Amino acid sequence: MANFDLIMPKMGESVAEATIIKWSKKEGDKIKIDETVLEIATDKVDSEIPSPFEGTLIKCLFKEGDVVQVGAVIGVISSDASTAVEEKPKTANPEVKKPEVAKAATAAVTAVEASDYSKSEKFYSPLVKSIAKEEGITLSELDSIKGTGQEGRVTKADILAYIPNRSQPAVSAAVIQPNKAESKPSSNGTFTAGEHTIIVNRPAVSVGAGDEIIEMDRMRKIIAENMVMSKHVSPHVTSYVEADVTNLVLWRDKAKKEFEKRDGEKLTFTPLFIEAVAKALKDFPMVNVSVDQSMTKIIKRKNINIGMAAALPSGNLIVPVIKNADEKNLLGLTKSVNDLANRARANKLAPDEIQGGTFTLTNVGSFGNLMGTPIILQPQVAILAVGSIKKKPAVIETPQGDLIGVRQFMFLSLSYDHRVVDGSLGGSFLRRVADYLEQWDINRSI
Repeated sequence: MANFDLIMPKMGESVAEATIIKWSKKEGDKIKIDETVLEIATDKVDSEIPSPFEGTLIKCLFKEGDVVQVGAVIGVISSDASTAVEEKPKTANPEVKKPEVAKAATAAVTAVEASDYSKSEKFYSPLVKSIAKEEGITLSELDSIKGTGQEGRVTKADILAYIPNRSQPAVSAAVIQPNKAESKPSSNGTFTAGEHTIIVNRPAVSVGAGDEIIEMDRMRKIIAENMVMSKHVSPHVTSYVEADVTNLVLWRDKAKKEFEKRDGEKLTFTPLFIEAVAKALKDFPMVNVSVDQSMTKIIKRKNINIGMAAALPSGNLIVPVIKNADEKNLLGLTKSVNDLANRARANKLAPDEIQGGTFTLTNVGSFGNLMGTPIILQPQVAILAVGSIKKKPAVIETPQGDLIGVRQFMFLSLSYDHRVVDGSLGGSFLRRVADYLEQWDINRSI
């Protein structure tokens, strides 16, 4: 008989932990190679984890809803089901190996062994106990914290959200304190940006009779946290231009049927917009940058990786990334856009496909909106929103004089980080994108 450890796989370069959503197999179930054992969710994407071994699942070391560090043993598979079920797997204590955040739990476990929190009738993870001990939280105080985890368990986010409000009234002001920590968000209303820690104390919210309380899903919580963090990290400025895209519209109307017949791909406006953005980023490379965590250095990106915001059936948004967009022709961009959009809606994106973006495009026109003021996706410094295309009467200049005609117009709005992109650079970049769209060759070959 041979036992094999099932390891939580690495799901991307910046992913350090994952939440177990569902065990597709139960203890005692037989498993074939590459058969799905469980489903996990990271802050990037949901994935199915296949088995690298054939045998019987004899032990699940974590429950659904648990947060597990990458590289941890999450289950044991035996090649001999007859005796394996009763055999104790040769793995570490699962309670010790169960981190709820991307940091080592060894120090936390050591601290727990000397604490009195074990006397509680409630279950607390080693990390939660360690934080409670460091903050001087008593057992009765810890027991009073309302948990949001599985079966009401207190999570790291719960205790961190509780700490800043222990002796403070709920106010809406943001308090800034000096700090040398790196820039990172936290779900308790605090995050560090460069040399400052920003504490956002949320106002108390009353619930009236008949009000409905809806629990945010995991993705919506992540989106909310990231949007608040971005507005605090970057001073946002938004510039607008209105572009005459008549030639672009006429060319697409003429080309889309032949394009689909020849290449089997539907030609939408998105790849046309991305092509213009990629050209403009090459013209203005200082928009294709990031600010380092110390907020004293600018990282000029070599690659042009354009993210495109895609709406999911749940109403949430996800941003798959087209890598090296400037190196693709129109057919390559179209295939990438259609493939990523289809797999995003089917929840089939790989973690690496939503990472590494250097600039983001969002199409608010798809919702019938004329324009928008999008929030920057950190650590990028700019995001472009394209509005709906509308017919308008316009003055047309000709050698014989001015005429009034019907033209196709759209608004472009660029939100940018005013720490490193000033009005001249941001406005010039936005104008260049509009120029590429307005100067579209109506006789361009497909």
